[in-house]
Amino acid sequence: QARLVESGGGSVQAGGSLTLSCAASGGHFSLNAMRWYRQVTGKDREMVATLTIGGDSSYGPFVKGRFTVSGDIAKSTVTLQMNNLGPEDTAVYFCNADGFSRQTTDWIPITLWGPGSQVTVSP
Repeated sequence: QARLVESGGGSVQAGGSLTLSCAASGGHFSLNAMRWYRQVTGKDREMVATLTIGGDSSYGPFVKGRFTVSGDIAKSTVTLQMNNLGPEDTAVYFCNADGFSRQTTDWIPITLWGPGSQVTVSP
């Protein structure tokens, strides 16, 4: 079965930087877009950044130019460079992907989620 795995999370002091990476593996699939979401317990999950196979990128309104998403959708990898982090960025960050899976002779739509990676920013 196809799966996503995040890496690069951890703890950092306010003003510091972290880079998150995500890769998909484990099946026959073709992805159209990969995204980063984040969530604090008890609050709604927020879209952080999106990267499409056409190279278009977009960000949530709270990013304010601090983050950069890059990657190779055809190779099922995406990276989120986060700079000037603040305590308000503390959350579990999830990798997400949309595309198609060849589970039979036909391609069917799929949505994948990683298990999440904790990012903690100290004052």
